[in-house]
Amino acid sequence: MLITIVSTLMLMLAYFLLLYGAVGFIQDKRFFSSAPKENLAVIPDKKERFRGAHVIGWAIVVFAVLLFIGAFALGIWDGARNQFGALKFFARFITMLYLMEIYDILFFDWYLLCRSNFFIHFYPELKSVDRSHFFGYNKKEHIMHFITYIPVCAGLALGCGVLFS
Repeated sequence: MLITIVSTLMLMLAYFLLLYGAVGFIQDKRFFSSAPKENLAVIPDKKERFRGAHVIGWAIVVFAVLLFIGAFALGIWDGARNQFGALKFFARFITMLYLMEIYDILFFDWYLLCRSNFFIHFYPELKSVDRSHFFGYNKKEHIMHFITYIPVCAGLALGCGVLFS
């Protein structure tokens, strides 16, 4: 259980770093496809905020991706070491991804988007946009994630169960 929690925290950190690298340093609107349409309309296309910002952003993004991979590698390694079957692997993976999705809903959508000045810090143009109604704007995406995670975790779990049993 401890490894599942550690792996989940690694996923959450990776997810935040991915957002931070993209929003804070890379600042390319292609990364904001899931943002509310009102935000996209006022966000200008920006060049580098300062010399080297894109390099820093891409380094953060690469580190975040490696952290994602590391979280699953840690979960798989520990499961193999403890002779998990497919069911235990499934429980671990679904717990990790569901907790990450809940983190996305509560921290990213509710807090960062609706309550804090995180995005306004990087895009002052967003001050004019009323953010109070944004919570839940992407609920269909979240529902799809919750549904999609089931077969993804089942496939990973079956693969790990077969490979390590």
